[in-house]
Amino acid sequence: MADITSGEGARIDINASGPGPRLMTADTLTGDKVVNRQGETLGTIDHIMLDVPRGRIAYAVMSSGGFLGLGDKLFAIPWSALTLDTERKCFILDADKEFFKSAPGFDKDHWPAEADMSWHQALHSTYRSRPYWE
Repeated sequence: MADITSGEGARIDINASGPGPRLMTADTLTGDKVVNRQGETLGTIDHIMLDVPRGRIAYAVMSSGGFLGLGDKLFAIPWSALTLDTERKCFILDADKEFFKSAPGFDKDHWPAEADMSWHQALHSTYRSRPYWE
């Protein structure tokens, strides 16, 4: 397994014997599970949010809880806090499952205000990740 880190986004763990996914469509990644280092499923990637003026991925939206899409809580996860595991086709996030019971999230009808930089800064602080705009 090779670890590719660009410093600007999700790390990628790839099998060094095959091609690496340097460029992928966003819909290839939506629906992928997010697991923690203990192998527990935390949720699934519902959306990948782009900062269009900067040309960067701002964060992934993870859906967790609920049943068949009802009652799901959404969490914005900084892209740099995720590691893509290409062999298992999932993302790894260094967080305990219990964290998401009280973590800041939102529902599908009340998304965060995109212009609220204090929200973005708090998000990166929560996940101890480097802001993508730096």
